[in-house]
Amino acid sequence: MERLQQIGNHIFARQGVNTKSPDDVVIVSAYRTALTKAGKGKFKDVNSDELLMKLVANMIQKDKLDASLVEEVVVGNVLNPGAGVNEHRAAVLAAGIPASSSFEAVNRQCSSGLMAVNSIANKILLGQISCGLAAGVESMSQNYGPQAAPKISDAVLKKNRDAKGCLLPMGTTSENVNEAYSISRQDQDEFAARSYQKAESAVKGGLFKEEIMPIEVEIAEDDDEDEENGGVTAKVTVDTDEGVRAGVTAASLAKLRPAFKKDGSSHAGNSSQVTDGAAAVLLMRRSLATELGLSILGKYVATTSVGVAPEIMGVGPAYAIPKLLERCGIAADQISAFEINEAFAGQALFTAKHNNIPLEKVNPRGGAIALGHPLGATGARQVCTLLRELEPGQLGVTSMCIAGGQGAAALFVRE
Repeated sequence: MERLQQIGNHIFARQGVNTKSPDDVVIVSAYRTALTKAGKGKFKDVNSDELLMKLVANMIQKDKLDASLVEEVVVGNVLNPGAGVNEHRAAVLAAGIPASSSFEAVNRQCSSGLMAVNSIANKILLGQISCGLAAGVESMSQNYGPQAAPKISDAVLKKNRDAKGCLLPMGTTSENVNEAYSISRQDQDEFAARSYQKAESAVKGGLFKEEIMPIEVEIAEDDDEDEENGGVTAKVTVDTDEGVRAGVTAASLAKLRPAFKKDGSSHAGNSSQVTDGAAAVLLMRRSLATELGLSILGKYVATTSVGVAPEIMGVGPAYAIPKLLERCGIAADQISAFEINEAFAGQALFTAKHNNIPLEKVNPRGGAIALGHPLGATGARQVCTLLRELEPGQLGVTSMCIAGGQGAAALFVRE
């Protein structure tokens, strides 16, 4: 184990943080769709493959990218059967990625989008490819429900307490964190209100316009159903997050009933929203980006992951972040912004407090409580947001908890 850690530290050291090398992994393009409300938003009738296809096609067109350079595509997804391996391969081909590009589907729950970025980055670092596309996509409207619940055999459950914990609903694990670490309902509601307020301010200031790729879709017009013709539809361009609410305060959230436990403190207003959306990140070796004269958004440095007890899975980022920073030789106060996924207010608060992270550095433009959490897309979405929050030369971290008892974190530098 010690030898493996030494090897890992050597790789991080070789990559460096503030230095620039021709072998660096850099990000030359990163966009996301708007995030819409699952079951009732503008993407509710759109399959994940269509979302991904339109995002990638628009990305190629907007940045005038040479799709033939993409040697591999990795797409994160949680809810589709097989993590969407066939439909998402089809989607990127339809978007203009050549058939000669290989494809991989990845599902590490809520970190799937980040794991796609990590996979492409590692392949570039190892010299397997020079350019790759990482993405995440989720249609929770189409795929979220009882059929997505884990099915674990009794023989497995009886063997181990942690194995049994993998069956716990996420809301229950949130309440476990709140109780274990004495995170009050008031603190959770204040944190959630700030998330809404920051997101509201960001929308009003147009801060998301640079990262959101407008997507045109067809939606059903409920007021004029035509059964013979399959219903009337209208084309709309979706370019604004739907979950952001104006005027939310801790006092208004205090009126909501607990959602997961009668006397609990997690509820619909301080938990992440169920959401549809997609995000994509194009990575390549710096030498190739320089040769092509491409603008560089940021540099990828490293990713790390940890395991924690499944019944308190929300604490994962609290331990993934310091592991990442230690291995990269970076102190927490050197980080300008932390994109910590707000699966629940309590777990995000615990992460910040455990690592002495000032709350003003956490999700400066709001997090999943206000914006939404399309499971497989969130990790890639955070990268799109983080790079626009940072000034040139600043460091930023993305992190999230992961169902089943894990946490992940990644470090980036804005250029």
